[in-house]
Order: sequence, then C-alpha cells, then structure tokens
Amino acid sequence: MFSKSYQPLPQRDSTTPRTPGLFVSADSFAHPGHHRGLSFDYIPNVSENDFSDTSQGWLSWICSIFVIFLVYIVTFIAFPITGWFVLKTVPNYQRIVVFRLGRICPPKGPGIVLVLPLIDQWQRVDLRTRAFNIPPCQVITRDGGVLSVGADIQFRIWNPVMSVVSVQDLNASTRMTAHNALTDSLAKKTVREIQTERLKLGDYLGIDINEMTRPWGLEVDRVELTLGSLLKTPEEGPSGPLIMPPSVPGLESLTGPIQQLAMHFLGHSRSSQQELCLFSIEDSITFADELSCVPQAAVATSVSVEELLGGVKLLLSETLVNQVGASFQFNISSEDGQHQNYYVDLSKGNGAAGAGSLCQEPDVTLSMSDSDLVAMFQGQLQPFAAYTSGRLKIQGDIKTAMKLEKLIKLLRK
Repeated sequence: MFSKSYQPLPQRDSTTPRTPGLFVSADSFAHPGHHRGLSFDYIPNVSENDFSDTSQGWLSWICSIFVIFLVYIVTFIAFPITGWFVLKTVPNYQRIVVFRLGRICPPKGPGIVLVLPLIDQWQRVDLRTRAFNIPPCQVITRDGGVLSVGADIQFRIWNPVMSVVSVQDLNASTRMTAHNALTDSLAKKTVREIQTERLKLGDYLGIDINEMTRPWGLEVDRVELTLGSLLKTPEEGPSGPLIMPPSVPGLESLTGPIQQLAMHFLGHSRSSQQELCLFSIEDSITFADELSCVPQAAVATSVSVEELLGGVKLLLSETLVNQVGASFQFNISSEDGQHQNYYVDLSKGNGAAGAGSLCQEPDVTLSMSDSDLVAMFQGQLQPFAAYTSGRLKIQGDIKTAMKLEKLIKLLRK
C-alpha cells in the first residue's frame, strides 16, 4: 500500500487556451487589467459613480432581466400586500446599498425607496459623523522614551457603496488602522516634539489615516491626541531632560490659542519645559536643574506670606477686578507642619485679600508651601516647574487660573 512513491498531480498547461465560460463576457475575460480568479473580480468604479457591469456575459444579462421583470410583475399585482415589504423610508442621513441578484446597485435614498423581494439584499449605511477613542498605548519614541499616548478620532462615511463592498467590519478595521498609524508616526518623534506639537501631529496623523481608509469610502475629520504619563524618561540631549506635565482635567480639552495660553500660564511663555540654572562658585561653573535650584531660591527669600499679602492689597483696584473677575483660595503649608488659608477675591467691588477662607465657594483653589508661594509671586519659581513637580496643586477651571497671572505681573513690577 505504501510502496508506491508520491506522484504529483498533473499541472494545467499554461499554453492551453481557456474559455470564459457561459456566464462571463469574453471581452472582459481577456482584458489585460482583469484579475481573474480573485474574489474582487467585480468591483465597479463606484468612486466615479460608474456602476456599469463589464464582467457580466450576455446570457447572464438576459436571465437577470427576465427574473427582475417577473418580480416587478408579481410585486405590482400584489401591491396592497407587498407595499408593506418593498417600500422603505430612508432619512437624509442614511443611504441604502442594494445588491440585486448579487450585484451592486447605486445607493438609494433619501425618501421612499423600492426594494424588490427575494432578489434584493440591502443594507443601511449611516452617513453621520461618528467617533471612537484609541486607549492609551505605550509608544517608544525616537529618543528612547516610553510614553503613554491615546487618541480621539472622528470620522464619517462619504461613499456608502465602498464602505460596504471594500471592507467587512468598517469600525474594527478603522480602529486597527488608526492604532497602527498612531504608533508608527509617533515612534519617529521625540517626547518633546509629541508634547509641544500635539495639535500638529494630530493633523498629520489624520492625513495618514485618510490615505489608508479613503478606498473604504471613509474620511477622518479630526484626530486629537491625548497624552498620558511618561513611563520612561528619554535619554538626555543637549537641551537637558524633559519634564512631562501630568494629565489635568480641563487642560486636555483646550485646543488652539486657549491651549497655548494655558501652557503660557504654567510655563510663563517658555518654549521649553526646563531651563538650566547657572552658578559660579570659586571660578567654577556648575549646571543644575531648575527644580534643584528652586529650593535654594525659595529658602533664601526673607519675605513672609503676610508681607506678600500686604503687597497684594495695595494692588487691588476695580480695574483689576474687571480684568480677572474670579476668586482664589490658597491652602498654604509651612515647614513646621502648620496649615493656613489665604484668599484673594477679585470677583466684585475693588477686590479683597486676607487670611482665612472665603465666605463663598472659590473659583480656583491652589495648594502649595509658603516658601513656594512667595518664590512664585517674586518670579524665583516658575508656575510650570512647581506644577510639574507636584508642589503646586490646582483645583478648578484652568482657564480661570490663568487669570491670576495678571496679579503676578503687577506684583513683580
């Protein structure tokens, strides 16, 4: 039984002429651009609204016309009954894609659409904008850092026929394509570029996703990156290590000029998130981090919180109240473990400032130490450095907290 050696199956001679068969046109079969034997042999040029079927043979065309004619006759004869099944109402934001005898037809709708029984298979396609989010994923950047980045993506279907014919699961395919494009594009950037050019990278990522999903009849309208935590610090370059700000409720939703203004408040108009402090000790130059320089500057100050509060009272005016229009509560902790509360009310009248708590709910609450508060109002401590290091905690609206910079600028003068 097993004594016979393996005999390969005879292969078909490629020189033998092949016939198109009974139901296929000979012209379309011999067309040089026709991919014979594939499941995508028949996909009309729907992008140019060309639904002509060039792969259908003459006998198949005659049989299709005859069957369609019979179904039309039966439908109209029994119309009072079949009307409940063949008439479909399509709203303006939907289209119906019909496969008649297995072949695609132009999209139908809006309004009342006739769908023939037995020979028509139809599917509704929603043209409204829909959205999904990519969960935060770990991205290895070009400078060796590991960053957690997600994205919020909005897309819509511009060609209902291509969305049904070209892809089986549109949502899953779009999500996977967007996830791969996100990781591939951000892997070519540094952590600093991802943080400072978040909006621009979102626009570029939308263009990349559109190039891959446009053959599916889908168009991405908006891509917004959401930055998570910095899992691994990148390798230090000439500009020093990068400080990654934590995620703050309210700051991620700011876009355009408002988002830049928020970063301006936290970073005091700095193009980079960290600077180098220069000290000269016995003709030697030592470079230190800004965060390591802050405690020395904060301790060296001789101004108390009460003296700072007295200077704030001198600056209170009706003009400042009209510019700010908000109240601030400061929860201050000292080195000996004591906690004190101060307030600056710039919401009514000529304003007020003093020790204690506000009678009303403050718009913004800031928690920090007394030395850091004095250093920040004197310009020795940048708000961004205090915020990223955890020394400054903000509770409330970020846009309202930005208005406190007006008072800080007047006090520095």
